[in-house]
Amino acid sequence: MTDPQPAGWSGIGGDGWADLAAIRVRLEAGADPDAGVYAFGGHDGRPLHFAAEWGSPETVTELARHVADVDADFDDRTALWTAVFAHRPDNARALVAAGADPWRPMMAGWSPGRLALAGPTPGLFPLPAGHPGLTTDETAKATAARRLIAALADIGDDYMGVACVAALTATEAARRLEAQSADTAAIEAALASDPWADPDDHLGIVGVTDVPGGCVITQPWGYVPSTSEVTVPLSVGTVCYSLFANPKSGTQGLVSRAGAIEDSDTHPGGGDAGGHLTADEILTEYLYQGEAVAYVCAMAGLQLPDARAVAGPPDLWLRLPERDR
Repeated sequence: MTDPQPAGWSGIGGDGWADLAAIRVRLEAGADPDAGVYAFGGHDGRPLHFAAEWGSPETVTELARHVADVDADFDDRTALWTAVFAHRPDNARALVAAGADPWRPMMAGWSPGRLALAGPTPGLFPLPAGHPGLTTDETAKATAARRLIAALADIGDDYMGVACVAALTATEAARRLEAQSADTAAIEAALASDPWADPDDHLGIVGVTDVPGGCVITQPWGYVPSTSEVTVPLSVGTVCYSLFANPKSGTQGLVSRAGAIEDSDTHPGGGDAGGHLTADEILTEYLYQGEAVAYVCAMAGLQLPDARAVAGPPDLWLRLPERDR
């Protein structure tokens, strides 16, 4: 099989894009800085795009000196867009210094400069005279995202299952799941020792908590809140966004709406900003990348004032009906 990587860049990835000496060696050996499709870790791009996301200002500057066009795009985005989206303001500044245009319109009308206005460094680029900046709605979404992410900061989510349901109370959620109240003290004592000591028993236990906008179902040690067993009945007449934080294969999501699965094997908080997304979807992906739990809460329209609904203890511990899981 032919190696899909152009000669000269094969084998480099991740932190390797921050190694200025290594980048210079490859360039001096004839590696093409304008290589078309470059495969790395299952991703495609150009060398400058990879450096913009994983490299350093020095490697970005070095590659920018050699490319034919610092604003050459790949998959509808320039290297500057990539740096902004990846929250790499240092690399973004290096690209602008090399001639990249922050205000060049790209996906769904967004430019790197306008997108930066919604992020953690809104002053990254001077706003040109007469530029409209963010809309009132976009500003509100950015503010809400910062507030929600801060509220959920430092939660440990490995092995955690979470389901966020719009416009549904904890009491109604229990009814729809045909669940019974569990003995809170006994459950918490058992789970404090080893939740996997009896996985068949503990996989039937979930917590539920009322929050502004709906309710949150959690299982700190398992995937059950992200299964159709839970999400489909909860989504009747509404919507349920859920996830399982699988430490082996990454966060896996499920979306149920109106009593049916709408989308499965999603990657909440994965930061997908491809050109197939709408303007609002691009903003959401940017705001919540790397924040999977906050993402599913936001998509369900929940406004958590703090982390208790996710980190516990829940309002109620529930035992689900016996089923084959």
